[in-house]
Amino acid sequence: MADLVLCAPVVEREAQEQGKTLEEHYAHLLVHGTLHAQDYEHETNERDALEMEALGYRNPYE
Repeated sequence: MADLVLCAPVVEREAQEQGKTLEEHYAHLLVHGTLHAQDYEHETNERDALEMEALGYRNPYE
């Protein structure tokens, strides 16, 4: 079990700063967070990292 908590004003600001739609940013954060809750780890596992970023949205870290 996990809780995902997002701050709407921060998500909106980040989306604007990163040149993404609000939908793209929310989708990325929610899926990414859900994968972390299922023990995916992108910092130490390259396979997990590739799966976590294969969301159909542009990678925000590039």
